[in-house]
Amino acid sequence: MPPRNQLSVVVPAYNEEKLLPSCLQALENSGYVFEEPGWSRETIICDNNSTDRTAEIATEAGAKVVFESHNQIARARNRGASVARGDWLLFLDADSLVSPELFLDLRRTMADPQVIGGGSCLKLRQDSDSQMNWQIYLWNQISLALRWAPGSFIFCRRTVFEEMNGFNLEQYAAEDVNFSRRLKRKARQTGKTVAILSHHPLATSSRKLDLYSKFELLKTLAWLLIRYRRGVRDRNSCFLWYDGRR
Repeated sequence: MPPRNQLSVVVPAYNEEKLLPSCLQALENSGYVFEEPGWSRETIICDNNSTDRTAEIATEAGAKVVFESHNQIARARNRGASVARGDWLLFLDADSLVSPELFLDLRRTMADPQVIGGGSCLKLRQDSDSQMNWQIYLWNQISLALRWAPGSFIFCRRTVFEEMNGFNLEQYAAEDVNFSRRLKRKARQTGKTVAILSHHPLATSSRKLDLYSKFELLKTLAWLLIRYRRGVRDRNSCFLWYDGRR
């Protein structure tokens, strides 16, 4: 008998040779959760024009690898989704680590016919800078209150994703917030709901604190807040995501 459902995990990856192995290992260690009840799972890595061993590492791990030449997170996610076979899509960042407990929460949530998508609360990886704990706490409160999914963990029914035309290709940053807002609107229109998983948060890194000075971080965030609509559409203004520092 074929699986009832399939989960496609899509990981956009730009020069991720340092952290991608641990991300893939965590997926492997947690993947059994989707095998026990008759589900299936696939992992898709979208190599977003990397210049390191990202694609090679993904291939060696047994993931499906696709290529996107244009450096843009939204475009890389959409490219990965275009070859996915799953009834559900999970967009996961390469610096993040899923746990079996989080995957179990996800499986149970996806079994609810009222849920069309959602995200997860976050926590810091053990190898991350604890100075970021207050930022993670603040984001989690916003995420729970507004039901905004973090870019590092967004799940969605495939049919809904296609009806929404995926991620907004006009944005180089905050595409996750844009997607969450449209997902909530879709839920309201259809009488469904969006879920934020909170019991077993996703472990993610604080690498931006390690790679950029406080001045660079504050300057970029201030620009994006002041000129949000223009800023998120300007790749140069979003250099924190695209200058290649890893």
